Amino acid sequence: MATQESRLSRFLDEFKQKTYESEFTKFARELKQQNPHLEAEQRKSRSIWWDRQQDLESLERARESRVKQQAYVYQTKV
Repeated sequence: MATQESRLSRFLDEFKQKTYESEFTKFARELKQQNPHLEAEQRKSRSIWWDRQQDLESLERARESRVKQQAYVYQTKV
């Protein structure tokens, strides 16, 4: 059983080396290696803009205030 697992791991290692990696993926990986603090800054920025509690009352008010748009906006109303 151990020999099968080692063969499988060797095969997977060889396969990983032959898989395609885009230029952007290489760039991002190298950038993160050069700047290890970058990921912490990304998480901090995400928490500032996205990971916040939602004010349900203001969301409901905005939903109720929405005006339905006509099918073709450039057509004059008859």
